[in-house]
Amino acid sequence: MQARPGTTADELGERLGVTERAARRYVGILREAGIPVESVRGPHGGYRFRRGTRLPPVVFTEAEALGLVMAVLDGQPAAADVNDLVGSALSKVIKALPESVGRQAATLREHASAAPDRSSARPDPATTSALVAAVALRRRVLVTYGSEAGHEWETEVDPWAVVVRHGRWYLLCHSHRADAVRTYRVDRIRAVQQTAYEFEPPADLDPVAALEENLGTGWEFPTRVVFEAPLAEVAPWIRPPMGRLEPSGDGCVLVGSTSNPTMYAQEWLANVPFAFRVDGGEELRAAVATLATRFTAALADQP
Repeated sequence: MQARPGTTADELGERLGVTERAARRYVGILREAGIPVESVRGPHGGYRFRRGTRLPPVVFTEAEALGLVMAVLDGQPAAADVNDLVGSALSKVIKALPESVGRQAATLREHASAAPDRSSARPDPATTSALVAAVALRRRVLVTYGSEAGHEWETEVDPWAVVVRHGRWYLLCHSHRADAVRTYRVDRIRAVQQTAYEFEPPADLDPVAALEENLGTGWEFPTRVVFEAPLAEVAPWIRPPMGRLEPSGDGCVLVGSTSNPTMYAQEWLANVPFAFRVDGGEELRAAVATLATRFTAALADQP
């Protein structure tokens, strides 16, 4: 229509390989998105853009634009601030929209409030980009990693995939240092250096499933927790990072590892509504003992 003002619905349908009715429906979608399409009747009529119309680089319907703003605020509440990195990018997208659509998107962004997710962690965009590039090129990388406990080390890994899970970004990889599958928090990766070595990821790799399976392994403090309840009852309360749940007699046992025994005890084990015994992992036993002492003191009689 921009190149040939006066194009009819029949001509549009022929060019697009659709029916005349579908072409008219497409014109309606353009109008809904705020594009000023005029129609002229008669032998020399047809569709044309209003004089002076400048087409935006991207066209959204109102529902698409509102859905985009909602998804951004849901994923990164700080984007409500125009000074935030993602917030600044969102502002540019909204400004590029047709006035009628952009007005609704801007109103939603201005008046909607989003509470930050305390468990989410935003990695550095440059670090994430470097990892994604290495995944695409299938190039081994040297990463510098800092654990929650404050330890830092370098290791060579084959980056299989970058996976987003519950507001956190993870690198699923094969660690040459450990000669095993590892999952690293991207926000804790301090540096990434691509090497000249290439690799082949597993042919049947399911990144999300592999991440879930390996989140609870490979950390510095081993854990072993025995539950008296059957595995089927305990399983819904066990998060993948806690380890692997296996049947054991009339109950089950949870075997894994952690970099933060205190968090493991307070935030994970304390929420499981079944009797358990910490059978292994001195650090976890100490963390559970500290937690038990706190709760016991909370019930002490007042003087």
